[in-house]
Amino acid sequence: MKLKQIRNATLRIDIGGVKFLLDPYLGDTEVYSGFEGTLNDHLRNPRIPLQTSMEEILDVDAVIVTHTHDDHWDEAAIANVPKDLPVFAQHAADAELLASQGFEDVRVLTENSEFNGVSLIRTPGQHGSDEALAAIPEILGEVCGVVFKHPDEARTLYVAGDTVWNRHVEDNLARHTPDVIVLNAGDAQVPGLGSIIMGTTDVTKVYETMPEATLVASHLDAVNHCALSRNALREYVQAHDMTDRVLVPADDEAYSF
Repeated sequence: MKLKQIRNATLRIDIGGVKFLLDPYLGDTEVYSGFEGTLNDHLRNPRIPLQTSMEEILDVDAVIVTHTHDDHWDEAAIANVPKDLPVFAQHAADAELLASQGFEDVRVLTENSEFNGVSLIRTPGQHGSDEALAAIPEILGEVCGVVFKHPDEARTLYVAGDTVWNRHVEDNLARHTPDVIVLNAGDAQVPGLGSIIMGTTDVTKVYETMPEATLVASHLDAVNHCALSRNALREYVQAHDMTDRVLVPADDEAYSF
């Protein structure tokens, strides 16, 4: 299994001989306005440039979109991802949107999805606290994660997606016992409503809950509302003696498991 950090939550995942692109966010630096009503919304996105070539990013067999927020599926992704590539969406509503954008092979993730021998298991998450979701449900919306398994791979991968630590994540960990766990850990903030993805406390909770797993931190440095930087997370991980199992990759950095 190989995992490459592209930018923000965008990942290239190679497993069982199949290449997946997850949550492509492909726009040029500062081409989009900041997310209105969020932390530092005066800043433009993406905050940092792509470090991986578009040719390599798009050299995949399928695309997975955990949800259609603009920093996971942007105008550049819609324009650049080949329309005949299989694209997996979290539910029927997102699938309908992707089909309306011209994609010809849109599939809905389930707990029993499969692609070229790779099991793709849709997992629930929650894009913020119960209070945040109650306050702005139409903005936060539904999200998902994905568990990847293949009979020739010794390890199971769990990409948690845009979620905070909650009962869903706890249940997913207990059910699937993943060996490698990707956490969107930039601590994105909505003033007055708190974190809408994981931060240091959530990462620590996963680290303590899964003592045999390797954690990979994603969704850092690229969008205006992320309060936790890569450097700050690396310092936290080192200060709390978590460097044995927590990886904080730079963009274009890859790991093999």
